[in-house]
Amino acid sequence: MTDLIPQFGSTLYTLLAFIVALSIIVAVHEFGHYIVARWSGIKAEVFSIGFGPRLFSRVDRHGTLWQVAALPLGGYVRFMGDENAASAGPGRDVDPALRRQTLAGAPLWARFATLLAGPVFNFILSILIFAGFAMFMGLPRDQIVIGEISPAPPQVINELQPGDEVLAIGGVEVAGWTDMRSVIEQVPPALMQDWRVRRGDDEVTVSAPDPMPARVSGVGARSAAAAAGIMPGDVILAVGEDPIDRFDQLPPKVAAAEGQPLVLSIWREGQEPTDVTVTPKQQDLPAADGGYERRWLVGITGGDGYFTPDTRSAGPLEALWLGIDRTWSVIAMSISGLWAMISGQIDSCNLGGAISIAQTTGQAASAGGASFVTWIAFLSAAIGFLNLLPIPVLDGGHLMFYSYEAVTGRPPSDRALNLLTAIGFAAVIMLMIFGLSNDLFCP
Repeated sequence: MTDLIPQFGSTLYTLLAFIVALSIIVAVHEFGHYIVARWSGIKAEVFSIGFGPRLFSRVDRHGTLWQVAALPLGGYVRFMGDENAASAGPGRDVDPALRRQTLAGAPLWARFATLLAGPVFNFILSILIFAGFAMFMGLPRDQIVIGEISPAPPQVINELQPGDEVLAIGGVEVAGWTDMRSVIEQVPPALMQDWRVRRGDDEVTVSAPDPMPARVSGVGARSAAAAAGIMPGDVILAVGEDPIDRFDQLPPKVAAAEGQPLVLSIWREGQEPTDVTVTPKQQDLPAADGGYERRWLVGITGGDGYFTPDTRSAGPLEALWLGIDRTWSVIAMSISGLWAMISGQIDSCNLGGAISIAQTTGQAASAGGASFVTWIAFLSAAIGFLNLLPIPVLDGGHLMFYSYEAVTGRPPSDRALNLLTAIGFAAVIMLMIFGLSNDLFCP
């Protein structure tokens, strides 16, 4: 029985992290609907985080009931005259004098802006988080300047010091981070390399680890590495009997195993090296030519050195542009992945459900506050995109109906709305069940 306590604690932590992340994203999304509706003259009757029985509530001076409900798996804003939380259907009868304050009775521009605001606020949240990190945590300098030194296995000697500016590695000149890939290609892997650095007014050569050691920086949810208990910061010392000096040496060995179990020797700070067994899984990844390729993976990313780079502050405009660019990258990846699944380029098992999202959220929270907040930014952008899909019940479905009204001059009939809403609701439920089944049954 006591063996189950750590597992239960981990599951509870994952669930709490998922609820916190989802509640933040939902609150921002629904506030977008609420505030734009209010600005547009549409009255919100209820603003709810969660569904089901009410736990806490208050009524504000505008007459809106703000509440936290018992099931924290979403949220909604119910406008005056709405039949349901999804603002679907023809709506309830209201006093004709108040019809302008309903969603159905508002001008087309007000309805369109109100529904579009939810996903847009999700994108704004992502942009602000990414921009905030750039401004307050900084960006790596163009030159490679050593920041904090990270722990390393006992056999690794690291004579680098904070403030050192890297000039050459293994005899290959380094002008900045843009040269690092070229350096790695030219310098053979080795446990230790000669690093020439500028230290104060002097140039000195010191012994330091390979610039791309087999140090784990990230672990995928539901991956072989996660199942084996591998964590960010772990160092892979060997695969079977073969020592590993550089992260690039790992993927060929994983591919050569073709799904057979591999024994990895792992070092973790404060512990003796230990062996773990991982069984690679096949996964579809973007290829250099723009398509997708199927590869054997254990589910880790790495290559971070045993130091963090010294950073510089980003100005507001630079940070904002970086936030927009990174948010667009998340949206573009979502579009590409969705199309690849629809067109059969990648396996449908790449679509995860609530369990996968919760597990990834828990892992991000375990990695620290910065990792957790960054994951919220990624998730917010992805949810914003999904809500724009032209599926009735989702915001994109409402926008599709409003676009039809703008072109034809009349809204769809109540019968068509009810039918399409029922189809959309069924499609969303089927998609959720499909994602959940992938979580449970996909390898």
